[in-house]
Order: sequence, then structure tokens, then C-alpha cells
Amino acid sequence: MAAAAAVATPSGLEDAVSRSHGEGAGEAVVERGPGAAYHMFVVMEDLVEKLKLLRYEEELLRKNNLKPPSRHYFALPTNPGEQFYMFCTLAAWLINKAGRHFEQPQEYDDPNATISNVLSELRSFGRSADFPPSKLKSGYGEHVCYVLDCLAEEALKYIGFTWKRPTYPVEELEEETVPEDDAELTLNKMDEEFVEEETDNEENFIDLNVLKAQTYRLDLNESAKQEDILESTTDAAEWSLEVERVLPQLKVTIRTDNKDWRIHVDQMHQHKSGIESALKETKGFLDKLHNEIGRTLEKIGSREKYINSQLEHLVQEYRAAQAQLSEARERYQQGNGGVTERTRLLSEVTEELEKVKQEMEEKGSSMTDGAPLVKIKQSLTKLKQETVQMDIRIGVVEHTLLQSQLKEKSNMTRDMHATIIPESAMGSY
Repeated sequence: MAAAAAVATPSGLEDAVSRSHGEGAGEAVVERGPGAAYHMFVVMEDLVEKLKLLRYEEELLRKNNLKPPSRHYFALPTNPGEQFYMFCTLAAWLINKAGRHFEQPQEYDDPNATISNVLSELRSFGRSADFPPSKLKSGYGEHVCYVLDCLAEEALKYIGFTWKRPTYPVEELEEETVPEDDAELTLNKMDEEFVEEETDNEENFIDLNVLKAQTYRLDLNESAKQEDILESTTDAAEWSLEVERVLPQLKVTIRTDNKDWRIHVDQMHQHKSGIESALKETKGFLDKLHNEIGRTLEKIGSREKYINSQLEHLVQEYRAAQAQLSEARERYQQGNGGVTERTRLLSEVTEELEKVKQEMEEKGSSMTDGAPLVKIKQSLTKLKQETVQMDIRIGVVEHTLLQSQLKEKSNMTRDMHATIIPESAMGSY
């Protein structure tokens, strides 16, 4: 598994890789090890294993109809647009799996806003993100693998995942059947026979007198046999043929068994002697190397003190510059907040201006229109005609009134000058 490869990484390489995540944060960058460029592949393989533990194939890929990424998908550049969309989708899903609400990004969302939201969520988990957000825009690289790996670890912590001890299958050892052969003996059989002989000898009580008598008789028999052998009449040719005939049957081969403890003891002694001989040769080199390393460390310490004393004013200037940079960042944040507020006010004023412009256009269009003027002229001509008609009627009425007044006046004068009123007229009254 990729985690095992990560554990086997040397300490110097791990330091270089850890420093690679802090690159670009305004700190001095230390030289990276030769294997740091390949660390992203290890992180990516580890990330794929963690995603499989989170069941991302069933919960994410099948629901969104996405292809499963390869083991080095975010480590190598293939299609930056597709990789960035896959990165945003995976990051949003992992944040939701870690117990935080995060909206799924769309294809037409602002990438800068999406990246800033992802980094803010990462920092809320207590993880460091001391690199510029533009490193995540490409959709691949060690920073992308680092962010996704941290989010996957937080998701595993949230669901309560723990590693268990591995269970190894029990292998049944097959018993080896050794064919019995009269001309072949194994060490185990020899041990068994040797133990049986010892037990038989221990069980029997030994009488010293009887043993002496037996040995005396055996010595006499052997001396007699030796005298007989000196006078042998056996043919040499027949003796050679008989030896050749029974020689294969007399051959005893002892087969070595690798499971025997004697073999292991011999191997242990051999290895011990080899280690001791190698230790004698290498101990001198190691002592010499130890002394050289000690002297080098002393030189490095003295040089470091000298450099620190020489660069003390530069360090102070750097610290002052860092303080000024932090203050400038704070002012920038404050100014950015004021800019957003003024942008909102500008949008409101722009909307009001658009409304006023629309009203002015409507009034201007109504003022340039000649239809109301024509209506006014028609109304004036109509009023003039009606005025003329009214004047004529007023003249007619005045003339009629004047005639009636004159007629009444003439009647009154006639009545006043009349001296005699006829009786018929009186009777009529």
C-alpha cells in the first residue's frame, strides 16, 4: 500500500517534503531532497486508498456520472480544466463528508472564489495552507494532492474510521512423506534410534562383574578370530566380486533436513562469525566517519554562529519587513472591506440613476411628441367657434331685450299721454 511507502521514506526526504508544502509563504525555502519530486505520487496513491475507504465510487462517481481517476491523476498534467473541475468536486464532497456544509461547485463558477472557500474550510480544520491559491488553479501538482489528502483524513476522522490489525490466513502445513529406503537414513531416525538405545541402557541395571567377564570372553574370541583370519584361504578375486556385489547395499546416505535444529544452529554460528568479521572491518570506518561527522558538525556550528552574528542586522530588517507586511495586509483587509461596502453603495446609486434616466427619457419622448399640441390647437379653434356662436346669441338676445324694453316704454308713454280712456276699454278691464 502507498502508506507503507510513505513510512519507508528517509527522514531527510520527509523534511524536504514537509518544507515543500510551506513553499511560497514568505519564508526562506530550504533545498529539497532528490526524492521530493516523487512524493506527490506517493500522496496520490495514498489518497486513492482513502477515497476507496470513503466509498467515493458509489456516493460520488456514480451519482454524477464521473470516471474514476487513475492512481496518478492529480500528479501529472493531462487536462487542466477537467482536473480542476474534478478537484473542486472531490474537495466539496470531502468537506461535506467531514461534517461541514459546502455547496457543490458548478462549471461556470468563479475559480478564485471556489479556491478561497476550499482553503478557508481547510484552515478551519486546523490544517496549514501556506501557499498561494494560484497553485490550485492548474488542477494538478503536489499542493492539489496535499489539500485532497488532508480533507480525506478529516473525513475519515469524522466517520470514526480506525485501522485494525491485519488478519493473516492460517496455512496448514502439509506433512512430508519420506519414502523408506534401506540404503537411506535421516537424521530424525538416527536421533530416535539413539534415544531408544539410551532409554534401553538406562532401564537395564549393569553388573560390573558380569561386564568384566563378558569383556574377557570377547577378548579371547577376538584373539582366536584374528589368528584364524591370519590363516585365511579366501580367494582375492572372489573377495573383490563379493565386495562389488554388496557395495550398493552397504552405502548409507544421510539426507539433510532443513527443519532440523542442528542446521539452524550451524547457520547461526556461520552468520555470527560473518557478522563479527564484518564488524571488525567496518568498526574502524564507522569510528573514522563518526569523528569526521563530529568535526563537521563543530565547523557547521561555528560557521552558523559567525553567520548569525554577521547577519543580525539583516535578520532584524527582515523581521521589521515582516511586521510591516502584516500591517499592510491588515490595512488591505480593512480597505478591501471598505471597497466592498462602497461597491454596494455604487450599485445602489447606479440603479437609482438608471431609474431617473428612464423617467427622463419617458418625459422627453412625451415632450417631443406633437399629438398633444394638435389636440390643443383643435380645442382652441373649437373654443373660438363656440365663442363666436355665443356672441351671436348674446347679440340676438340683447336686441330682443332692447326691442321689448322699447316696446314697453312706448306703451307706457302712450298710456300716460292718453287723456280719455274709452269705457269699452274700461269694461274690458
